[in-house]
Amino acid sequence: MLDNVEVFCQSTIKISCDLVLYFDPFKIENESHDADIIFITHDHFDHFDINSILKIKKDDTFIVVPSTLESDVKSYFERDKILVVEPNNSYLVKNISFKTVRAYNINKDFHPKNKNWVGYLVSINNINYYIMGDTDDTLDARSVSADVLFIPIGGVYTMNYMEAVDFTNYVKPKVAVPIHYGDIVGNKEDAINFISNLNSEIEGKILKK
Repeated sequence: MLDNVEVFCQSTIKISCDLVLYFDPFKIENESHDADIIFITHDHFDHFDINSILKIKKDDTFIVVPSTLESDVKSYFERDKILVVEPNNSYLVKNISFKTVRAYNINKDFHPKNKNWVGYLVSINNINYYIMGDTDDTLDARSVSADVLFIPIGGVYTMNYMEAVDFTNYVKPKVAVPIHYGDIVGNKEDAINFISNLNSEIEGKILKK
């Protein structure tokens, strides 16, 4: 399930299948221009980094963004290469099917619910990958069934690692991958502690480079 997956700085995820998908590219160093679809969860600088986007963008790259970023991407992408999404909807782009899940805080104000920011539940080769974005443990997130979970654990702006453990043990993915730590808040010890506290039937995996 993870052979085709890479995790980079902060919450940057790359999934390579028939197409190359990026989620929240941030601090990309090399120009690869290999992205078929770029998914952005929200407009904070560590998730929407236009310099990184331009390093992976090619002529036919499609970008998927919440409505708060529509005007920001119009200068860099043709209109027919931009998909503006809302929470709790289903979409199809380049034969990749995905659903949006509302992402927000419940006890802090960094990610307000009314911004309509999102996580993505993407289906690839009959495997459901849930990239949560910046969120707390919410009823919206708990309603998702996924094979592979990419979950923020750094605390402050999102769940801390123990909150992430409680959430993961509840939704019971087959594999859980911690993200959103080590660059701004949180550290690798949080990731190790997260994995060590998961239920035994859930495989925890550190992929972040």
